Amino acid sequence: MKPSLRSLVLAAALTATLVCSSHAAVAIGQPAPDFTLTDIAGRVHKLSDYHGRTVVLEWTNPECPFVQKHYGSGNIPNLQKAATADGVIWLSINSGRPGAEGDFNPAQVAAWTKKMGAAPTAYFRDQDGKVGRLYSAKTTPHLFIITANGTLAYDGAIDSIRSAKVEDIAKATNYVTAALAAVKAGKPVGKAATQPYGCSVKY
Repeated sequence: MKPSLRSLVLAAALTATLVCSSHAAVAIGQPAPDFTLTDIAGRVHKLSDYHGRTVVLEWTNPECPFVQKHYGSGNIPNLQKAATADGVIWLSINSGRPGAEGDFNPAQVAAWTKKMGAAPTAYFRDQDGKVGRLYSAKTTPHLFIITANGTLAYDGAIDSIRSAKVEDIAKATNYVTAALAAVKAGKPVGKAATQPYGCSVKY
C-alpha cells in the first residue's frame, strides 16, 4: 500500500521539526544545553553546576595534528592556565568513539596532559558522542564559551588562521582570548561565531 499524501506531509513536517530542533540546540545568546559527564578521575560534572562562572568547552583529540599544534606550542595550555586563574571553568571533551584516533584511556590522558603542561578544570571521554552531538562539535579543536548566566557567547575556532603550522599562531587573531575578554568586561563578543578548523570529531 502506498503511503497517503497526508502521511507523507506529516513525515516531512516531523523531519523538518527534528532538523530544526537539532540546529536550535546551540545558538549564540541562548541557554547552553545542560549535560552530565564523568571526568577521567571518576568525578561527575553537570554544566549547570557551574552556573555563575564562565565556562569554556574545548573539543580535543591528542592525536590530531591541529591539537598537537596548539598544545605542543603551549598555546592552549597557556590559555587554560590564564583562564582558570581568572576563575573560568575549562572543560576538555573528547567525543571520539571507542578505539578511535586519540581515544586515550584515563592513564594515557593524564600522562599526555602532564607532558603538555595542560591545565583544564576537567577532561572527559564522551565516547558515545552525546555531548558532542548536542553541541554540534565538528572539529578538534572546537571551542564554546558560556557566560555566567548560562548563555552561549562564542562558538567556533581558536583563532583566525586555519593551519597546523605552529608559526601561524603568533600571526593569528585568537578568537577565544578576545571572547573571554569581552565576556569578562560584560560586552558583546565581536566575533561570536566563527568556522572551526581541525580534524573532524571521530564520532
